[in-house]
Amino acid sequence: MTVRLYYRNSFLYDFVASVQAVREVADGRRALVLDRTVFYPTSGGQPFDTGWIEFVSAEGEEPVPLPKLRVSEVMEDDGDGTILHVVENLVASLALPVRVRGFIDVDRRQDHMQQHSGQHVLSAAFLKLLDAPTVSFHMGEETCTIDLDITGLSPAQLELAEHHANQVVWEDRQVLTHEATPEQARKIGVRKIPDGAHETLRLIEVRGVDLCACGGTHVLTTGQIGNIQLRKVEKVKQGIRVEFVCGVRALRIARKDFQVLTETAALYSSHLWEVPAQSQKLIDSGKAAQKQQQKLLAEIAELSARQTLTRTATEGGRKIVAEYFSDRDLAFVKLYAQKLVAAEDHVIALVGAGQGAPALVFAQSPGGSFDAGAQLKAIVSSAGGRGGGTRDLAQGGVPSAALIPELIARAEQMARARSGAQSAEPQFEAQSGNQG
Repeated sequence: MTVRLYYRNSFLYDFVASVQAVREVADGRRALVLDRTVFYPTSGGQPFDTGWIEFVSAEGEEPVPLPKLRVSEVMEDDGDGTILHVVENLVASLALPVRVRGFIDVDRRQDHMQQHSGQHVLSAAFLKLLDAPTVSFHMGEETCTIDLDITGLSPAQLELAEHHANQVVWEDRQVLTHEATPEQARKIGVRKIPDGAHETLRLIEVRGVDLCACGGTHVLTTGQIGNIQLRKVEKVKQGIRVEFVCGVRALRIARKDFQVLTETAALYSSHLWEVPAQSQKLIDSGKAAQKQQQKLLAEIAELSARQTLTRTATEGGRKIVAEYFSDRDLAFVKLYAQKLVAAEDHVIALVGAGQGAPALVFAQSPGGSFDAGAQLKAIVSSAGGRGGGTRDLAQGGVPSAALIPELIARAEQMARARSGAQSAEPQFEAQSGNQG
């Protein structure tokens, strides 16, 4: 089993060790097994450390002429607790044992310490103030999350928990490491004990605030967390998920937020605090314009429908309108078809749109025998498309607008045949979308 030097000192960034073995891991990669390490393996919601390993002399002092290796991932063997250091470009064979010196990525380690220690403080705040225990913790590349066992959180409750957690940071409380058996841990009120734990536990104490079993890397005092910033809240299966960042991450994201707001405010020629109001005004204006556009579109569709019906002859007791609008979209042709069948009784509309996603709309005046849904489904399916609807109104899409004229012609032919009218070769002419 590898000795974990970071258990005693999370600020230990380099070390000398002996390579005990080389193992094959997933994807043909190779990993070094060391007798001791400061590299943290992925565990408990905290990602692994990265860094470098170089070979040194037997005394562990002078580098030897072997290439420095990049440590790209660190994982733990669940079977025996060995830590595997996945390295790049490892030489084919090594004469073991061999001495190495390891160096971790300091910025990455310090970031992980800030996030993980901040999580302990934040989880303790939610538990104390809202009786909301933390179910799980995840540290991502940009932000972190905790899942809370609670049904909901109000903005006021979030602000209260954030302020309380930061108050602990400002008080610069000590963060201490202890060891205890599971039985001892339960007696002294440890916040969270791993399921099935039976060996000695490593406990992380935020003095006077929190005591929790944890194997992660942590700061020495809460002041080193820097700042705790809550970002987003969402409901998940097991409760409420809270997104947060700490320390350098919080500063970096706050700076990015400020830049984005400043740039947005400049577009409105306003103060950045006025951006929400200006955005709402723009949204309201857009909705009003959209309503007006829909109204105008409906008026155009109705006028076009009446003009079309005026020049369409009645055959077999009904009027059949077959048209293709190459420069209109589905929204217009659907309105147009609805206006056609609403304006008069005994009307069948077979119309297509070539703009946007190519589409067909079939409709009939209420009570007709055409069955728009069945006919459209058969037509578009034959062309590799999909669609359907009711007897009186149906719509569907086809792979290409070039197919629409032929499909409408086929539908018109079937409609005429069903009406008992004299069959004639269907005549089709593409219509402009600005009729009427």
